[in-house]
Amino acid sequence: MPGLLRGMARTAVVAGTATTVSNRVSRRQSQRWAAQEAPAYPPQGYAAPPPAAAPQPAAGGGDRVEKLKDLAALKEQGILTDEEFAAEKSRILAS
Repeated sequence: MPGLLRGMARTAVVAGTATTVSNRVSRRQSQRWAAQEAPAYPPQGYAAPPPAAAPQPAAGGGDRVEKLKDLAALKEQGILTDEEFAAEKSRILAS
């Protein structure tokens, strides 16, 4: 009988953990999709500033530095996980 209870408890813990992780992933995905679906137009009565010219990439590794700064900002905002940040950082530095 103790083995049966132990097995049931283990199953409950695994199922609870899986549900928690699944909910966290779903919540993160819905937040990302909501940010992507945000209206691209300004609200009525708002005078949008003229579009700025695209910045020219700096010579040498300046482009890498900017990408790393942007990546760090995304991590600080909680958009990227530590694993995603590390993977992108290594990809940027390898290029």
